[in-house]
Amino acid sequence: MTESQGTYEQPYPSSPASPAHAEWPPPPPYRPGPQPEPGKKRRRGPVALLAAVAIVAAAVGGGTAYTVQELAGKDATTAVGAPAVPTAKRGDVAAIAAAVGPSVVEINATLAGGSSTGSGVIISSDGEIVTNNHVVSGASSVKVRTSDGKSYTAEVLGTDSSKDLALIKLRGAKGLKAAALGDSDAVRVGDPVVAIGSPEGLTGTVTSGIVSALNRDVTVSTDENQGQDQGGDDQWPFRFGGREFNGDTGSSTTTYKAIQTDASLNPGNSGGALFDASGRVIGINSAMYSSGSQASSSAEAGSIGLGFAIPVNTVKSDLAALRSGGTS
Repeated sequence: MTESQGTYEQPYPSSPASPAHAEWPPPPPYRPGPQPEPGKKRRRGPVALLAAVAIVAAAVGGGTAYTVQELAGKDATTAVGAPAVPTAKRGDVAAIAAAVGPSVVEINATLAGGSSTGSGVIISSDGEIVTNNHVVSGASSVKVRTSDGKSYTAEVLGTDSSKDLALIKLRGAKGLKAAALGDSDAVRVGDPVVAIGSPEGLTGTVTSGIVSALNRDVTVSTDENQGQDQGGDDQWPFRFGGREFNGDTGSSTTTYKAIQTDASLNPGNSGGALFDASGRVIGINSAMYSSGSQASSSAEAGSIGLGFAIPVNTVKSDLAALRSGGTS
């Protein structure tokens, strides 16, 4: 790669037949109610149930996204969470940050040759957290700090290096505020977004911007040792805090389609959330672009307004595999 080239850096029954000899019962003493028109069937089962829940959700407002998902089962990935901020505050960065900040955590992973610090997004009240694979890959232990300062030990439930996703679970956690997952297919270029994470270990940092582009090809490392210090400034990607790393370029890579944003992303933002104007998660922040000259010096490296996030619909489609302990 020449010096002018750039690099991407990493900042889960039919009824039985009646007997032939059965006799028909006498006609009812009352007039039957109206019958369905020919060719039309009554809607029954889960579809009707979810429709009813959706109507209730629209009536009572926030806090219903988790209920819809629970009724459909934890593997349901199509339900879109209720807005985290009221309509009158839509797009208000301060309101979004206040509403969804408690759903973003800082993650610290201990590795064989160093440490990795990144971010994560709470997706269940009992402590399921989505993050990047490169944040926890190869970790011997994982510690998580929530926005209120509490610390937890976490276990890695599943990883998917091809999508750079991982699912971890906090031990002994309950009553956490889960983020509402949105619909990345509905995202448009120019939409306002808010990114929250722990760049350089600064927990709960909020930045804002717009969606700059969609379906960008982003190539990142899949090496298990990507969070470790390999020595030399040419291994900069996501270096901070002395010998702490958050991914390196590595030799094994994967490419995925990403949401591009100009919201500032820096080392430590990896695994944090990209929120839409209503406070729904539309992506998992995963990479930043740095010019060849920046990548050669950690002192000069930083956000230049080219950040990338894994679309949340990719996350939702991968959750069942991550929950089952996949380690692809």
